[in-house]
Amino acid sequence: MVTDMIPPAAAPAFLAQAGWEHAAIVPLAGDASFRRYFRVIDGARRAVLMDAPPPHEDPRPFIAIARHLTEKGFAAPRILAQDLDEGLVLIEDFGDLRVKEHVEDAPEAERDVYSRAVNLLAALHRLPAADVPPYDREVYQREAGLLTEWYCPAIGLPVDEPGYAAAWDAVLPIVERSASPVVTVLRDYHAENIMLIDRAESHGLGLLDFQDALAGHPAYDLVSLLQDARRDVSPALEAAMLAHYRAVADPPADFDAAYAVLGAQRNAKIIGIFTRLWKRDGKPRYLSFLPRMWDLLERDLAHPALAPVAAWFAANIPADKRHHALEDYAPA
Repeated sequence: MVTDMIPPAAAPAFLAQAGWEHAAIVPLAGDASFRRYFRVIDGARRAVLMDAPPPHEDPRPFIAIARHLTEKGFAAPRILAQDLDEGLVLIEDFGDLRVKEHVEDAPEAERDVYSRAVNLLAALHRLPAADVPPYDREVYQREAGLLTEWYCPAIGLPVDEPGYAAAWDAVLPIVERSASPVVTVLRDYHAENIMLIDRAESHGLGLLDFQDALAGHPAYDLVSLLQDARRDVSPALEAAMLAHYRAVADPPADFDAAYAVLGAQRNAKIIGIFTRLWKRDGKPRYLSFLPRMWDLLERDLAHPALAPVAAWFAANIPADKRHHALEDYAPA
């Protein structure tokens, strides 16, 4: 994984060709992938430089989904310039006001901001899905399998992997046969990827980190928002926002069961991903999120629709192997 925040060597020439020859390049952020972001400053002008280096990253899906969202009236960053060979994309700068920090600083605004985020999803779900691959059984199983691939070995726990896959096969038809429409699933729709922007469209919310979008069930992005891996969303707020979504989107009767199944699938996946970020990529800070992820997963497993998966967890991963950060299990 890339750990430094030195601008890529090709950046000055790329920016010069894009009309930003004299701009300063300031580190902005890295993320859980190889992508890095820099703020580009030229007088009063601001933009963001995405460094998505090939072959590890491909910026084309981000560009395609950004344009799709913009065409549909949502606030995705405008693409200002691109060099696909170098993996460089210059995009509109939405500023620094993320939903996460805003609601932490002004908790009285939390319900309003989350209502707007739910309204945005409801609007997106009224549209046909973008031209993206399907969120299908193969993807669900591969993602859920990250828990047994990474977490269980990290704590030295042998488990019944074929039984794990079979348990998911028993519950995933709830999602696949749902009466809900197939929609664009952004897949990482949460408080760190939603910006507050001064615009009337898109409910004043700017969208980021949607390059992995797929066509799937509308409950998935609600789970991402309301069962946030990186900040606590109270059960009361989650319930209120689910009620709000039902009021504005009128989902079918099978929606709640699909929400629970996708919640469990996503949270199992994230436990595996955060473990991998520690073990493979040397990013131990993600371990601190694991207690929250286990709490969320267990809440979802309590839904009757998850009975086969809940039974597998009861038989394979004892309670004392779930709720502590992985440092507790790692050898000294």
